[in-house]
Amino acid sequence: MAIATPEAPDPRFDLVAPDTGDAVALASLVADPTRARILALLRDGPCCVCEMAAAIGERQNNVSNHLARLRDAGLVRASRHKVDARWVYYERDEDACAAALGSLDALLAPPSRKATAARRRTPKAAPRCSR
Repeated sequence: MAIATPEAPDPRFDLVAPDTGDAVALASLVADPTRARILALLRDGPCCVCEMAAAIGERQNNVSNHLARLRDAGLVRASRHKVDARWVYYERDEDACAAALGSLDALLAPPSRKATAARRRTPKAAPRCSR
């Protein structure tokens, strides 16, 4: 018994490639387990490098290098202790983290009903693929 399949829609050649550069760069940045742990630690408030290194079991210089990457991306900011300036405390920039989450959400969120309906429509004058 043969299964009835719907007629194949015409391919759409007018699609515009989405800009995913920011989302890909962000995903690459937080894909590192050490950086992900640092961001998770900083969710609860500011920490110094020695506290983070002890908590995640990494050397301080390694944590500092990862913090530099997070700082360059704008997800983390540093400030010196008010009394003893030798101590640097790091905290998450919550506005930047929210924006980063938004770019990942835009990439991974399910399509809206409007977008799904538009995707189902076939263009009227689309060229046929050569077979």
